[in-house]
Amino acid sequence: MKHIESRLAQIGSLEDPQTGAVSYPIYQSTAFRHPKLGQSTGFDYARTKSPTRKVLEEAFAGLESGDAGFACSTGMAALQTIFALFSSGDHLLVSLDLYGGTYRLIEQIMTRFGVTASYVDTNDLDALESHFRPGSTKAVLIETPTNPLMMVTDLERVAAWAKKKDLITIVDNTLLTPFFQRPLELGCDIVVHSATKYLGGHNDVLAGLIVTKGEELSQKIAFLHNSIGAVLGPQDSWLLMRGLKTLALRMERHQHNALKISQWLSEHPMVSEVFYPALPSHPGHDIQNRQSSGNTGIFSFKMKDARTIEPILRHIKLIAFAESLGGVESLMTYPAVQTHADIPKDIRDKVGVDETLLRFSVGIEHSDDLIDDLAQAFDAAAAELK
Repeated sequence: MKHIESRLAQIGSLEDPQTGAVSYPIYQSTAFRHPKLGQSTGFDYARTKSPTRKVLEEAFAGLESGDAGFACSTGMAALQTIFALFSSGDHLLVSLDLYGGTYRLIEQIMTRFGVTASYVDTNDLDALESHFRPGSTKAVLIETPTNPLMMVTDLERVAAWAKKKDLITIVDNTLLTPFFQRPLELGCDIVVHSATKYLGGHNDVLAGLIVTKGEELSQKIAFLHNSIGAVLGPQDSWLLMRGLKTLALRMERHQHNALKISQWLSEHPMVSEVFYPALPSHPGHDIQNRQSSGNTGIFSFKMKDARTIEPILRHIKLIAFAESLGGVESLMTYPAVQTHADIPKDIRDKVGVDETLLRFSVGIEHSDDLIDDLAQAFDAAAAELK
C-alpha cells in the first residue's frame, strides 16, 4: 500500500488468514506450547514475543520507515529501555525545552548510574558542538516540536552532524506521529513515542513505542526490551492498533482545530504570545514545513496576567483541566505545576515555562465550540479581576 492512510486503516486486517478476522485477535496467553523438543511456533513466552504485540510492532515499524518496533508499557518505559543502551560515564545531549517526566528520569534515575546530560537548543549546531564531550557523549535526544514551547529542530541537519561524531540520534516523535513526520527518513536512528497520546488517541490506553533503524541497533534494543521486560500486554496492544486505524482522520482534525484556535488566541487582548509552529510568526515555521507534512494538535500560550490562570482553569467547561494530550477530548494543562513541576523553577523560568503559560491539547470537537468555551472562561476571569 502506497499511502499511509491505507496502511493505518488496514493494521492487523490481513494478519489472520486462518479465520479472515478483520480485527486481529487478542492472544491473552503468556505461554505457548512447543511442537516438540527443539521446535517453536515462534512464540515461547509473552514477554519476549506475543502474537498481538508482534502485529502492532511490525505495523508501526513500517509506518516510521524503521527496521524493528518495540511496544512498551508506557512512554517512560520506552525511554528507560533506550537509556539502558548507555553506561556509567556516558553523556547525552538533550533538548533544552524538555518534558518534565523525561527530565526526572535523567536527573533522578540515570544520574545514579553515572549517565549525565547537557540541555541545549538542539537546533543550534554551535551549542551542540560546545557541549559535546569527546569520548563520553553518546547520543542526542531531541523533542521536535518540544513540549510545551514547541521549539523545532532541523532533524536532517542535526542527524548529519551526529553521524560525523558517531552519535545515536533519538527523536521523540509523540507530538507529530508518523502521519506528519518520520525522523528515520531524515537520518535519525531511533524514534520513541508516548503512544498514550495521539497514537492511541482516546485517553484509554497507556503505552510506549520504539522504532529503530539498522540491524545492530535493533538487536540491542530487542535484547533490552526482553531483558527489562516493560512490554505492552495484548489487550493494550489491541487497543493501540484500534486507535491507529483512525490516526490520519484524527490528526487532520487536530491540526485544523489547533490552527484556527491559535489564530484566535493570537489576536486576543489577554494573550501575550502563542507557541505553535503552524503560525508563520513561529521561528521554526519554515523548518517544520520542510520536514513535516502537517502540524500537531497541541500548542501553548501565555496570558498577560498570571492571575487569570486559576479562574480560566476553573471556568472552562467543554475543555477539561487535565494532564496528558493527544486524545479526542480537549485538555488544558498548567505546565508549571503539572507536567513540568519536576524541573527546577529557575530552569523553567529560563526556558519560558513560567506561571503565565498554559498548554492546550486541542481535541476533535467543533472548533467554534472550543473558541466559545475559551471566550467565556476568559471573560469570567477578567470579570473576577476587576
